[in-house]
Amino acid sequence: MSDGPGTAGLTVVVGLGNPGPRYAGNRHNVGSLVVDELADRVGGGKFKAHKAGADILEGRLGGSRVVLAKPRSFMNVSGGPVAGIARFYKVAPADIVVVYDELDLPFATVRLKLGGGENGHNGLRSISKSLGTKDYLRVRVGIGRPPGRMDPADFVLKDFAKIEMKELPFLLDKAADAVAALVANGLEAAQNTFHALS
Repeated sequence: MSDGPGTAGLTVVVGLGNPGPRYAGNRHNVGSLVVDELADRVGGGKFKAHKAGADILEGRLGGSRVVLAKPRSFMNVSGGPVAGIARFYKVAPADIVVVYDELDLPFATVRLKLGGGENGHNGLRSISKSLGTKDYLRVRVGIGRPPGRMDPADFVLKDFAKIEMKELPFLLDKAADAVAALVANGLEAAQNTFHALS
């Protein structure tokens, strides 16, 4: 296992979401939206279909080589494409960064960690199963809890509220900054920077 992303020369950054225009603006797709933001930073190339079942874009983030990936599968079966990309590029789980929506963080909060539980997130559960480990890096993007008695499963499949939409570009920018810091400086340094912000 490497000491962190980039030390083996390549980091795979996966943005979770559901495919297709119907889901594009959902809270559940915030990971995919962050990877789109990162695509602009690596030169704005076009994502290409990969045989693993994901759209990928290779580039450089700062001084580090990255592969940005968006699984073409539905969220609940993200693991197959992620494991396929890991095999193709020969990267260890510790060199994979998964960006996803987190119900248990307030909206616009960003947190980073290595491993841990899936907390009911089916995308993470699928990835952990397919990789055979929970020890991959995570960038958790807070979407907050559903109002009243709304089912969390319904909440994540709704678009962001109007007031949230105004803040969303700033959140995507902050989450992309967190990924860039994680890739460049490692987990502890990135945590020190971004956990102090919110």
